[in-house]
Amino acid sequence: MSRVAQRRTPQSLSADRASRPSKRAANSEAARQAAIKATLDGVRAREDLRARRANDPVDFVHAYERRADRELVALVAANLAFGNVKAIRMKVADLLRRVGPSPAKAADDEAALHAALEGWKHRVFKGEDVARLLVGARRVQREDGSLGAAFARALREADRTAPSEHEGLREALAAFCDRIRIAGGLPLPGESKPTDRRGPVNLLSNARAGGGAKRLLLFLRWMVRPSDGIDLGLWPVPPRRLLMPVDVHIHTLSRNLGFTRRPDVSWKTAVEITAALARYDADDPTRYDFSLCHMGMLQRCPSRKDAVRCEGCGVKSVCIRWRGEGAGPASPPPPSKRKRTA
Repeated sequence: MSRVAQRRTPQSLSADRASRPSKRAANSEAARQAAIKATLDGVRAREDLRARRANDPVDFVHAYERRADRELVALVAANLAFGNVKAIRMKVADLLRRVGPSPAKAADDEAALHAALEGWKHRVFKGEDVARLLVGARRVQREDGSLGAAFARALREADRTAPSEHEGLREALAAFCDRIRIAGGLPLPGESKPTDRRGPVNLLSNARAGGGAKRLLLFLRWMVRPSDGIDLGLWPVPPRRLLMPVDVHIHTLSRNLGFTRRPDVSWKTAVEITAALARYDADDPTRYDFSLCHMGMLQRCPSRKDAVRCEGCGVKSVCIRWRGEGAGPASPPPPSKRKRTA
């Protein structure tokens, strides 16, 4: 090669210099993503899952052996899972004691079940609301063989016309819940009047309304994710189809890790957070949910830098609130104005 050919032109030198910042940014982002994955995997590996399960509503599901009972207990426990954890566990334990050793068998006798749950109450929900939920779900079980088979069918039907997998999941959830409502005598969304009690219509979230449907997505996670001592892996649905159940703890952590900038806990926020987590496990993005949620509850994860509350946090090294002090680079999200949805 001649000396003239080897000589760099001013234009090529300028182009080379211009490409360096983008390469550095790409390398920096790749390093940050690798650090986040290592951190998430570390949090999950260090979590004593079975010990933490004792403080989670999913623990009730593991007390049953029959698939039909597990499905019904999971449906009830997940949809009562909001508010104080101790209060939830106390109310669910009382409800299951009243129902007896086999919820599926109890739900086959509608009158006896209503009598057993008379006087039970949790927030806006009464025993009669839960009795209708159990009766409706049990009828769907008998018609399709299991709730899992019923949901899988709803998902196949929804996927035929849905513009995306996330929209297919949402429509399948809505259709699945509508079927249980109709079978059990619960009102469909839009049927209740302003003067009616909120319990019957709100026991199952309306996935079509745009809210995060956290309780329904939690129920799905329990049923779909592979059995790991927490989730049960009972349903024939790929775990990659799941969305994160976004509560206040997951929402705060997700904003602090740069997974979302959205200020609400809507369906769109759940989609965004799940897409971020899919970078680290595309086949099972919700595998981090249990450990992150419980860490957030224990740590009382703040929405801003707090030296006391952040001490010992498992994700502090990659938190954008602590960038420049061991955390990877990221732009902070705007201040949160959180809107709670079921």
